[in-house]
Amino acid sequence: MSTPDPKAVDLRAAIREIPDFPSPGIGFKDITTLLADPVALDAAVRGLAAAARPLAPDVVIGAEARGFLLGPALARELGCGFVLARKPGKLPHTTVRAEYALEYGTDALELHSDAVAHGARVLVHDDLLATGGTARALCELVEQLGGTVAGCAFLVELAFLPGRAALEPRPVHALVTYESE
Repeated sequence: MSTPDPKAVDLRAAIREIPDFPSPGIGFKDITTLLADPVALDAAVRGLAAAARPLAPDVVIGAEARGFLLGPALARELGCGFVLARKPGKLPHTTVRAEYALEYGTDALELHSDAVAHGARVLVHDDLLATGGTARALCELVEQLGGTVAGCAFLVELAFLPGRAALEPRPVHALVTYESE
């Protein structure tokens, strides 16, 4: 059985929208329905890989936890390795750290200090681009270690939020874009 062209699969239809979650007025984009659909899952991974392939990444980096969902499959499709960025205190070796702003406070991500080779071309990946804080922290970690951010790839982008601007001048690609809440 042949797999359909990733462009022929309606990924937006595979994403469930949950109104008023986690608070009134928010339309939560639930990708668990896409992950459960083998055709949509395959199309998502192949679509992300098609967008990223021209960037010639050496490695894909994803943030805990949702960057771990598609990140390893994307890395495999690209013939790359995958690097984990985790919450503080979760990695056993020496680490570098980047903090980022949340709506109320800050959070941080850590990366093993030897996870990205100097000069490596890195694709930053996460499931969703909203304000760009997590992805920007990933970019900072890559650059702290002397890597080059080749680009950023997301399954979903909430274009009505400033995520893309937070990542400039790096190339950004998303498979599904929501222009309004």
